[in-house]
Formats: sequence, structure tokens, C-alpha cells
Amino acid sequence: MKQVKVIIGRVNEGEYVYSAVMEAPELEFGLNGLGRTVEEAKQDLLEAYSEMRDIFEEEGRQIEDLEFNYSYDIPSFLKYYEYALSLAGLERISGINQRQLSHYINGTSKPRKSTVLKFSQNLKAFAKELSSVDLTWKQ
Repeated sequence: MKQVKVIIGRVNEGEYVYSAVMEAPELEFGLNGLGRTVEEAKQDLLEAYSEMRDIFEEEGRQIEDLEFNYSYDIPSFLKYYEYALSLAGLERISGINQRQLSHYINGTSKPRKSTVLKFSQNLKAFAKELSSVDLTWKQ
């Protein structure tokens, strides 16, 4: 099974819409999906993949089995996980102030590459720390 990267991003088409775009230039086809939510965009991408499989089958050709690895731009990540991660908490984790994070969500500014790297490294360090937590129960 071939693993391919899919970038989840936000695009402004009258209202914010999520896109899911496969990055695999070595394949002879491309895939993308759109939706009002991240889940809708992912589902649309999977439907496009299913349709591509049908086209290949009709032509008597094989298509590789693909496994999608999702990557987010910062605005999409912040918006998608806002149900669980507050801007105050993300400020403490990432070192990027809430106001700036809010600007990223609203599209009034875009993060620099160095900011994206800092955010990603700090978030991964926090996730690693969190994954090592073991809870116990005492009576």
C-alpha cells in the first residue's frame, strides 16, 4: 500500500471551505476534495479516489492501493481542533500568542515558515509528553 500526503487547507470561496489535496506527483492522476468541514473534504477526496478506481477498472488497468496521511495548514488545524484545544492552551504549548493564532484562523495573516516549524515542533513535543502519561486509580 502506497502512503500519500494529503494537505488539508482552507480556501475562501464566499465562505470558508476546506480542501483536501493529494500530493503525489509520481502518480498518473491527482485527487482533491472540498467540503464545508474537514470531514466533508476528506469524504469528497475518498469519493474521488473511488471514482478513479472505477475509471481504471473500466480501462482494464490496476490502480495502487493508497493510504492517505493528512497534513494541515495552521488555520485548518486551529479551526478543526478548536473543540478540544483553546487558543490559550495552544499559546502555552506553541509559544505563539493567542491574538496571532486568531489572525491565522481568520485569514487576516499567514504564518511564516519558521512559525509553522516552531508550532509543529512544540505541538509534537506536547503530544509526545501527553502520550507518555499513565493514569492510575487509588481507592
